Formats: sequence, C-alpha cells, structure tokens
Amino acid sequence: MGGFLFLLLVLLLSSCAALGIGWVLILLNDYWWRPKKLERWLKQQGIVGPPYKFLTGNLKENFEMLKEARSKPMKLSHRIVPRVFPFIHQTVKHYGKTSVTWFGRNPRVTIMEPDLVREVLSNKFGHFQKPRGNALLKQLVPGLADHEGEKWAKHRRIINPAFHVEKLKRMLPSFASSCSDLMERWETLVAEGPTEVDVWPEMQRLTGDVISRTAFGSNYKEGNRIFQLQTELSELIVESIRSPQLPGVRYLPTKINRRNWEIDREVRAILTNLIKKREQKIKMGEANDDLLGLLMESNTREHSELAQRGTRGLTEGEVIEECKLFYFAGQETTSVLLTWTMVVLGMHPDWQTKGRDEVLQTFGKNKPDFDGLSHLKIVTMILYEVLRLYPPGVNIVRTPVKKIQVGSHWFIPGVHLSFPVLLIHHDRELWGEDVEEFKPERFAEGISKASKNQSAAFFPFGWGPRICVGQNFALIEAKLGLSMILQRFSFELAPTYAHAPCTAITLQPQHGAQLILQRL
Repeated sequence: MGGFLFLLLVLLLSSCAALGIGWVLILLNDYWWRPKKLERWLKQQGIVGPPYKFLTGNLKENFEMLKEARSKPMKLSHRIVPRVFPFIHQTVKHYGKTSVTWFGRNPRVTIMEPDLVREVLSNKFGHFQKPRGNALLKQLVPGLADHEGEKWAKHRRIINPAFHVEKLKRMLPSFASSCSDLMERWETLVAEGPTEVDVWPEMQRLTGDVISRTAFGSNYKEGNRIFQLQTELSELIVESIRSPQLPGVRYLPTKINRRNWEIDREVRAILTNLIKKREQKIKMGEANDDLLGLLMESNTREHSELAQRGTRGLTEGEVIEECKLFYFAGQETTSVLLTWTMVVLGMHPDWQTKGRDEVLQTFGKNKPDFDGLSHLKIVTMILYEVLRLYPPGVNIVRTPVKKIQVGSHWFIPGVHLSFPVLLIHHDRELWGEDVEEFKPERFAEGISKASKNQSAAFFPFGWGPRICVGQNFALIEAKLGLSMILQRFSFELAPTYAHAPCTAITLQPQHGAQLILQRL
C-alpha cells in the first residue's frame, strides 16, 4: 500500500512538473522567442527600432519618457508632439517614419505615409481589424467601435439612421438648451467683471449634458450618472495600461477590476431601466427624437427585415453597449475639441475676432440655427485647424488578419500597424514649414487642398468605412457651442494657465484650461 501511494505521489509531482515546464515554455514562446523572431523578420525588411525587452517590450521606456514630459508644462506653442508622444517622436527621429516599437510582446510598426494610411483604413476586403486591447478600454468604448466583419456591418447599418442630417436638425434644440444653461452660468460668474474660469470641466459638463439630453431626452438627469461613471472608468483605464496585460489578469479580483465590475453593473442597470421606459413610450406611439429612441426604432425595423432571413437585430445587451459608446464618443470628442479651441483662440485673439465677426454677421445676438451653422466658413476653418493641431484621438492601430503587403513591406497577424494621427498632422513634409503655426486659412478651400497630400493627411475622426459615425454630431455641437460663446464673451489665457497637452484616452489639458472670461 505504501509503495502504491509513493508511486501515485511521484506521478502527481511529475505531472505538475510537466505542466509547469509546459507553462514556462508557452510563456517563453509568447514573450521571448516569437517577439525576437518577429524582430529579426522586420529588420530584414528594413524596419528597425528600439530592441524588444522581455515581457514589457518598450513600455517601461515609454512611460518613463511620458512621466518626464508630464513633470512640467511646455512653452506656449503648438509644438506638442515631443510632450504628448515623446517615445514615438524619438523613435521616428532616430529610426525613420516607418519604424517599430514594442507594446508589450506585440511589435507596433509606425506608418506615416498618407497613401498607406488610406490603403489600410479603407480596408475594402476586410484584411485589417482592431487588435485585441485593454479589457477596460473595451468596456468604455464597446459596441460598434469594437466589432468586426458582419457584426460591425449590422451595427453600423442600424445606428446610421440616428445620425442622418435631418435627425441631427431635430436635436439642435437639445444642443441649444445645454449651451444656454452654460451661458447663463458663465454670465453669473462674470457679473462683477472679467473672471478666471477653468473651461475644461465646464466643457465636459456641457457635452455630458448634451449627450444626456440627445441620448435620453427627458431622462437626461439619469444619463448624467452614466457620464460620471464613464469618467471614472476612463481614469481606471489610464491607470491599468501602465502595466503589461498578462493573460488572465482581467479576471482577477484586483482593486481596479472590482471597481470596474461595479461600474459596469450600475451602468447596465440604469440603461436597462431607460430602455424599458422607452419601449413603453414606443408602444404608446410617442415620437423618437433622441438617440436611444432612434436606435430602437431603427433596430425594430431591421429586426423585422432580418427575421425573414433567419437572423435578428440588436439584443438588449447590444443596445446597452451602443448607448455606452454614445456616451464616451459623444462627450469626450466634443469636450476636448471645444476646450482646445478656446485655448487656441485665447492664444490667437485675431482669429477669435474673425470668428466672432462671422457669427454676429450670421446670427446677430439670436440663437444660431442649423442652416446658419452650415454656412459658417471661418468657424469651420478654425475648428479644422484645431483638430489638426490637437486631434482628440492621437493614434489609430490595426492588425492584419493574414499575411499581407502594405507598400513595400509584408506584415502578419500579431504585428500592429500604428498610424499616429498627431505626428501625421504635424508632419512638415505634408503641411509645410509652418506646420506648427495656427493657420486656419489652410482649410479655406476645404480639407482636400489643405495639405500637400490629398489623401489621408487629415483624419481626426478616422478614415474609410470605420470613420466616426458621430462626426457630424460632434461638429454641429462644436459649431453651436463656439458660436454662442463668441456671441456673449471674449476670452484670453489666464496667468495661471499652464500649457500641458497629454493623452488620457483623448488629448486633454493636464492642468486644466484657465481663461479670463469677459461679458461682451
């Protein structure tokens, strides 16, 4: 009996040792042998960069340089690339515009040729997709932004009608109501004379209120709670991406994960309740002028058509995911655009005056209307130039689904292709020697003639079929908000303002955006 137990123990220990060795071999393959093999393969094609380091790649150097860059504000200028993207900036400077860095175990090849950007992002044959990323980021930016293939096509088809121009016209009163509330609050603040205001939280509050009203109509106060939770989630994401994403970590009850799960449960509960209320209103025949109603209306119509082919529209869970995406994309993009626009116009008062003159000539002191907004040429030029210098999303990443040629190079699945929007928007070869100057007149003849390359040199909302579905929503909101501000206030940079652009999901002012507001 004792011999049998001894033999069993030996077998168990041997099995454990074999499993341990197997796990170590898998780890070594995933985090050393394969990356080094890819590194040699890329080098043979002339694509080089900082060497790969076990487990973390170049993450440590990247975050060290970011920490140093963010330790102090920069001089007041639009030369922001070295501060926002210090590691990539140095890599491109030393190794060329087509070079490689390591995001953990994955090689990330920087590509800055607009023709190649257009080729990949056009993705005509489904050869490229978004790489698997941070689990928390997928929770913050789910739904349409995360899907691929037929599932993406179905979601895009169902969502598109909610963003048609005619539907956006009907949302303009909601936009205006939120802007009017902001104007009244600011008028109270400056009643005694010029006053310093940090417009960054103000713009977040404005756009959060706008997306709450336009997404949920009369239930926008409930929607504001989602905005608060999404903001907290974005902070958790920034914290989580500072460490390598090891397999299985997303399932462990870490402090970040536990809070993430709590946020997810609360957001889903609020949205489920709002969807149930909307279903009741639809049954009663009430009009659907907000995003949730339009989405559900389109989904019902699509569901009926798909049912004939044995498929279905969006589930309640998928509707919830799209609503979460409305919040992040709708709030973040416009808030940073309006904030940087006010900062830049505070730096360039001549263009602030030109924009105000156009607004007053078009609307006087009256509330802006849709047709007038669509004819604002100078304001549009200003917004485009701000989007060029301070794009909300600074980088786009894709990975091939099979071995494929891009330009003169070959890539395989697992290699990330990185299109640094910020670097391309600040490329002298594309925009000229005055690339770091604020010159809205670049866009006087439209986007296609603004740069030396008429393809994808300007793509703040992405490019190709996956271009942001809400870009018109964001631009209309930004035009309306800026117009109403210019009608009522003049502004300049406050002495306390510290110019410090940094990435926190989107491109944000690290220390706020303090301006001196004065009532006109």
